[in-house]
Amino acid sequence: MLYFGLQLLISMLIATLLGLVLGIHFGSQAGSPSAGSVAELVKATLSGPNVAAAMMAATLMFSALITLWLVHRMWPGPWRLSAAIDGFGFARSSHAAFYAAALLLGLATPFLGGMLTQWLAHGHPITQDLASIGRGASLTSRLALALVAVTLGPLVEEVLFRGVLLSALLRWRRGPGVNRRCSRSRMLLAVAISASVFGLVHLPELGYLWYAVPNLILLGVGAAWLRLQSGSLWPAVLAHGANNLLAVAGWFLATHPPA
Repeated sequence: MLYFGLQLLISMLIATLLGLVLGIHFGSQAGSPSAGSVAELVKATLSGPNVAAAMMAATLMFSALITLWLVHRMWPGPWRLSAAIDGFGFARSSHAAFYAAALLLGLATPFLGGMLTQWLAHGHPITQDLASIGRGASLTSRLALALVAVTLGPLVEEVLFRGVLLSALLRWRRGPGVNRRCSRSRMLLAVAISASVFGLVHLPELGYLWYAVPNLILLGVGAAWLRLQSGSLWPAVLAHGANNLLAVAGWFLATHPPA
């Protein structure tokens, strides 16, 4: 996927640029350190928890903004449409109750999905890259990383999976027309495929632990239901953000438990 490929590319670019700046800084210090010493200093600095957390936050932010810009440039028509089939859903929900349902879904999914994951994992630990990188970082660095994970992350992923992908699956091999109806079987298949792809693309950051994927598929199905029933993408974004917020809260408690 474009978004995750951008994350890899941007993280490499940030690390390279920061490494060059640090190398110049350390190399210009008194005592003329050897090239090997400078390289070790750069490596140690880049692997520090605060620097790693800041780099991750910057990577997520820039990749999200670039992805949203590219989606807008590539599909300006669907971006402006709110229809469930042809558009990406940038419209108000048909009923305010869907926002309440989104909050309920976002808060319930981590518990239900967590139980499912633990049952499938048989006690094996599960750690995402976000939690691993943030462990040991300062409160400011962790808050910056958490803010991106709860806001921009859900927005761009919902645009990609419940906007671009879901609408593409619903439109596949059908003629133009915003108001055409979609069969129940096609709708169910589109929801299943988009939710499955959503879960599977997170495998690398889950360390390829397959038993963590059903939890994400469950969230994807719920977000797709909200998207189709409400006629808006925003309830799905809200549910995704609430889900990530609980995950971040659990990460904070795990890394800094209360006294």
